[in-house]
Amino acid sequence: MRNRLLIIALIACAVAASAGAEELVTVATRDRVSQSFLLSAPTGETPRAVALLLPGGDGAIRLRSEGGRIRFGDGNFLVHTRGLYVERGIVTAVLDAPSDQASGMSDNFREGGRHAADIARVSEELQRRFPGLPQFVIGTSRGTISAAELGASIGERFKGVVLTSTLFMASRAGWGLSQFDYTKIKIPVLLVHHAADTCFVTPYPEARKLAAARNYPLITVNGGGPLQGDPCEPLSPHGFLGREVQTVDAIVNWMLAKPYPVNIVE
Repeated sequence: MRNRLLIIALIACAVAASAGAEELVTVATRDRVSQSFLLSAPTGETPRAVALLLPGGDGAIRLRSEGGRIRFGDGNFLVHTRGLYVERGIVTAVLDAPSDQASGMSDNFREGGRHAADIARVSEELQRRFPGLPQFVIGTSRGTISAAELGASIGERFKGVVLTSTLFMASRAGWGLSQFDYTKIKIPVLLVHHAADTCFVTPYPEARKLAAARNYPLITVNGGGPLQGDPCEPLSPHGFLGREVQTVDAIVNWMLAKPYPVNIVE
């Protein structure tokens, strides 16, 4: 456990060192509900795009200010790699769970209109702060439920959807995306998956199957660090351990319509 925490801390420190200016932003959304997000923006250069990052798990990173410092759980792949996006000219907004779901979001909530209303309000705030910049929604693991549903329900707000380590299979927590109708997404979709992902709800063959069925581009990641514990946690191929830089490079290039590898090899 101590080694696992140390690895997470080292990754977070190394990546967040380049995260630029960061701010905890809270906006009012639904009646007596607020939505917080961690805003990170490039300094010294003009940003090129905005990425709304939707973490996995229950989505509650518990953003807060303590002693004048911003605190949050930074173990998730999208949270601890936000600095890599910023370093490449992308504004990032890491979404927390809304105030009425502070203990965590269920799959049902991620699929519903209340969640879409909260994210639409965040999108509006980001548009106000960064007018004219294209916005993308990126989800990882259970966060791909949110990303896919948002792409379907309020996709007109976004230039594209990125699904990383997609939650294809049903589990006790819910249906995941096992019954999702991808034809409802009318904007570009990028799939990013590690070939050695052994998490039982995110099997790589399902990514290949979906890419073929929908003609979606698929970035296949190979290699990286050895598994550290749970195969459904970030310190594993599921979280692109040891391949974070290459994975973010490829995603950003897709976002900016630049050449990107379809295979990230060892």
